Amino acid sequence: MAETITAQQAAERCPEWQKMVAGKPYDAGDPELRAARERCRRLYHSFNTSWQEKPARDALLHELLGGRGKACAINPPFFCDYGANIFVGENFYANVNCTILDVCEVHIGDNVLLAPGVQIYTAAHPVAVAPRVAGVEFGKPVRIGNNVWIGGSIVICPGVTIGDNSVIGAGSVVTRDIPAGVVAVGNPCRVLRPMTAQELAEI
Repeated sequence: MAETITAQQAAERCPEWQKMVAGKPYDAGDPELRAARERCRRLYHSFNTSWQEKPARDALLHELLGGRGKACAINPPFFCDYGANIFVGENFYANVNCTILDVCEVHIGDNVLLAPGVQIYTAAHPVAVAPRVAGVEFGKPVRIGNNVWIGGSIVICPGVTIGDNSVIGAGSVVTRDIPAGVVAVGNPCRVLRPMTAQELAEI
């Protein structure tokens, strides 16, 4: 059985990890990276198949994620590459079938809601055939601000930033940055309208 290592161990002893999180081309087949992904799979498998009480599930999330607020709820099944590059704020909620490919960092603010089937990708492959076939990959970080609602079956592509308070309509494919305080929909996702003063008013 292959050794499984923590993300911290991978970062300390694996040059490819350093390249990966910096958004540089890296070898995804590196043995240290494979071991870190195997550890991640074991953790999310335990989380996804666990009928334990909330404290036990929270302990698994604490071990899996890079950082999280105290109020953090994820409905299984949940999938990710490494887990250690995912940072979520307070009152985070992800519904079922959330996938986050976190070869680069994913930062999610406070009071963010993810509907079922949300997919967040930082991972990418070269367009050129030769390096792609050789297993070269790279990534770009994703950032989601505070008070954002992401609708069902949405894909968020590498390098995207979504501003505070915005709403992304179901089925959208977000290929570029979305500003704060808007409703955006579509494939590719575009701003539909600014949010009204009433919608933005504090409750």
